[in-house]
Amino acid sequence: MAMSETDRKKALVTGASRGIGKAVASMLASLGYDLYMTCHKNGKLLYSLAEELQRQYAVACRCYVFPICEESRMAEMFRDIPHLDVLVNNAGISYVGLLTDMTYQEWHEVIDTNLSACFLTCKYAVPEMVRRHRGKIVNISSVWGAVGASTEVAYSASKGGMNAFTRALAKELGPSNIQVNAVACGVIDTDMNWCFDEEEMAALIREIPADRIGRPEEVAELVKLLCTGNEYLTGQIITLDGGWT
Repeated sequence: MAMSETDRKKALVTGASRGIGKAVASMLASLGYDLYMTCHKNGKLLYSLAEELQRQYAVACRCYVFPICEESRMAEMFRDIPHLDVLVNNAGISYVGLLTDMTYQEWHEVIDTNLSACFLTCKYAVPEMVRRHRGKIVNISSVWGAVGASTEVAYSASKGGMNAFTRALAKELGPSNIQVNAVACGVIDTDMNWCFDEEEMAALIREIPADRIGRPEEVAELVKLLCTGNEYLTGQIITLDGGWT
């Protein structure tokens, strides 16, 4: 008997138009998840991905293009979502420059996109997960959240906050059989590396024992384990950086 639409596995991936988010969305579609995907500016890329995944995996995909930290738009999106089995908080931006050159608005933009958006998605996703007594939440963090990065103070602070958010929420939701974990990425081959020229990237790679940068698909493979695996694994910040830190 075919599953009804409400019985099918469902996942929300934020920042899904490219990079890690795209790889995670593709992985989840390959496992048969119907997808809700967001992005801020790259709507054309997001809708193109949705068409590709629907054609390749026969899953349903819905796209939402809006600033991820706008609560009214978030609430509107969740009215379309009957439940979530998996929530992947991937949306993120960076600011590269001295703290003293950063405006208060730029600071808030980074914190709101990278951290406050996690609060919003969880606020709206968790009640139904609790009612169903199951769910997986995976936050895409960074090694900078643990060790910090010069000229990326806001980004480091947002990811450090995400790590603390992950640990605390895991304790809060553990009794409801909801697992919350984070993947702390090292240097991954995405557009976030725009600030490095060829020479700087080569020098960076020399610092990584694996002798290369990571691929978005490798992040997606780890997310897959967290979404489908051990229910006793929760509250963990798992580093994926080729042995760099």
